[in-house]
Amino acid sequence: QVQLVQSGGGLVQPGGSLRLSCELSGGTFNSYTTAWFRQAPGKEREFVAVTNRYRREAYADFVQGRFTISRDSTKSAVYLQMNSLKSEDTAVYYCAADSNVILYSRRMPAAYDYWGQGIQVTVSS
Repeated sequence: QVQLVQSGGGLVQPGGSLRLSCELSGGTFNSYTTAWFRQAPGKEREFVAVTNRYRREAYADFVQGRFTISRDSTKSAVYLQMNSLKSEDTAVYYCAADSNVILYSRRMPAAYDYWGQGIQVTVSS
């Protein structure tokens, strides 16, 4: 059974950086499209970034060049490097994976069967 285990996150000041990690087990990593989502209190879960085995990436408009998604197949891991963090980036961040994501749905939470446990990112002075 596929499992995603997240690490990283925490408290950072505005303008700071954080790196989130997500390790996949129980499946063939290169078979999966991997993505990051986030959910702030009282809001719906929203798309942040996605990448696949072909390094085809996409980002939400609010990222504005501040975040970078990457993956390391040797470690079965996907990462989200977040720079120039803002208070509005405060949320619980989730990694997600699925082997049957098609292009037009890759920004939708419903496209993913497997989810990490979520990790809090708080941007505050």
